[in-house]
Amino acid sequence: MCTLELAQLSDLTKCCEIIKEGRDFQKEQGFEQWTETYPNQDTVRDDIQSKKGYVIKVHTEIAGYLCIDFSGEPAYADIEGAWRSSTPYAVIHRMAFRKKYRGIGLADMAFKMVEERCVARNIRNIRVDTDFPNTRMQHILKKNGFQNCGVVVFQGGKKLAFDKLL
Repeated sequence: MCTLELAQLSDLTKCCEIIKEGRDFQKEQGFEQWTETYPNQDTVRDDIQSKKGYVIKVHTEIAGYLCIDFSGEPAYADIEGAWRSSTPYAVIHRMAFRKKYRGIGLADMAFKMVEERCVARNIRNIRVDTDFPNTRMQHILKKNGFQNCGVVVFQGGKKLAFDKLL
């Protein structure tokens, strides 16, 4: 059984460990989307305190972490290309999973649960960005119905921008 739950401050250490595993995994794949300074513990703490940080649990174990921001992303206002809709949207940032849960389709389950949360809030648009070398995430996004809309600048670098209309 897999659930998506708001992260608690008591989950902070585990969430940061998951982010570190994600950072290490990126390096293993030959790129660095997440630096040593972003995302960091303060980023994750801010997510949790602002009710944007979520954990994905497999049974009772925290298997993943992500930020779902229903207030939008200012960096997305300037896009080289075009978003497919101007309706209110949710943004997914900082999605990562524990190493032992990779390869079992957890990202697909996470996107499905995020979509359910969005529909429950009458949000019919999800946006996300990823680095050019992060072909694994690009594949997962496309497999889950996201479409490339162009390029945005986030955290000082150009990123591929995707959206999905629900």
